Amino acid sequence: MSRPRPSLQGIAKMPARDRAYHELKFRILEGRLPPGTTLLETEVASLLSLSRTPVREALIRLEEDGLVDVRPRHGITVKALSVEEIEQIYQVFSTLEVKAAQLTARRGITTADHDRLDGILTQMERASKRGDIEAWSELDDEFHSELVGLCGNPRLQAMLRQLWDLQYHARRAITKLRPLPIVSDREHRAILAAIAAGNEEEATRLHQQHRDRADEQLVSLLRQKTTFPTKA
Repeated sequence: MSRPRPSLQGIAKMPARDRAYHELKFRILEGRLPPGTTLLETEVASLLSLSRTPVREALIRLEEDGLVDVRPRHGITVKALSVEEIEQIYQVFSTLEVKAAQLTARRGITTADHDRLDGILTQMERASKRGDIEAWSELDDEFHSELVGLCGNPRLQAMLRQLWDLQYHARRAITKLRPLPIVSDREHRAILAAIAAGNEEEATRLHQQHRDRADEQLVSLLRQKTTFPTKA
């Protein structure tokens, strides 16, 4: 899926290097190691109660993911993305998501797939009515993830996962600032209808329109949030 929620599920059974990677990634994405945090390799090893070798391997992977900067003999720094960098990430992310919607419409979805997506949208609409933006946001992630999961292109899915990780913390920072997503609810319904009908052109047009509007709103909210970390 393109928008997996950070989780520590199953981490105890993982090899040390994978445990180190997933636990550090979880702490970074959930803000427990906020942008700008600097730690020595030994401090990270102590934090995770692991030896330095698996920690070193995990840090290399996290640097490849774009989540940290690693400096030999100086440890790591959790990267702080500027609003401009977040905007650039979304320009790529949204282009790939729109393509995923097109591919999903082309492949077609089963009745079970449709019913599952329809159920998520119903829950989102209920969350909107009661003003529960946090719950709506999690369901929004689930809806988009399910659509991408149906596109049949594992390379596209993998690229979306990495891009999602990069902007996850920033997106969470503005969740409570969002207006009620009534427009998004209508747009989601229209997108699902186009996909269910197998209309590639309409699914692409509607999803592009949705992403353009939603991305513009997100970037605008990020610019308004003065506490969001920016680069010097």
